[in-house]
Amino acid sequence: MCAAASLETWAYFGIVERLNTIETNITMMKSDLEMNTEFRIKWPRGEMGSLPADSEQFMLIEHVATELEKLTDEIEGGQAPFDQQQKLQIEFMLQRIEQLEATYEKIRNDIMDLIHSNSQIPAPSANKHEGH
Repeated sequence: MCAAASLETWAYFGIVERLNTIETNITMMKSDLEMNTEFRIKWPRGEMGSLPADSEQFMLIEHVATELEKLTDEIEGGQAPFDQQQKLQIEFMLQRIEQLEATYEKIRNDIMDLIHSNSQIPAPSANKHEGH
């Protein structure tokens, strides 16, 4: 009888211990499940912070947006680097054309003077030759 009572007591406490272990595991799983559910809902919303890579991407996006705004202002103001280069090229070309036109007029006037000096055609006044 004593051995049977001891055996029953040992079995009872074994079952209670097993139930306590299972109950503890269920409580821990339930807590993990609640934390997982909270993470699953709050993470996409940004309520639980962000990864370092996300922070870096946000900084890069902010930098690119600032640079885009600067370039937009420069373009609208006609001060874009490409516009400045074109402006310099156009100014150079205009100066070159003006020089070529002046040289052309000088050569034309010299030719007309030569023609007038070799023929007996009177030269127009002020060395301007129009219509020839």
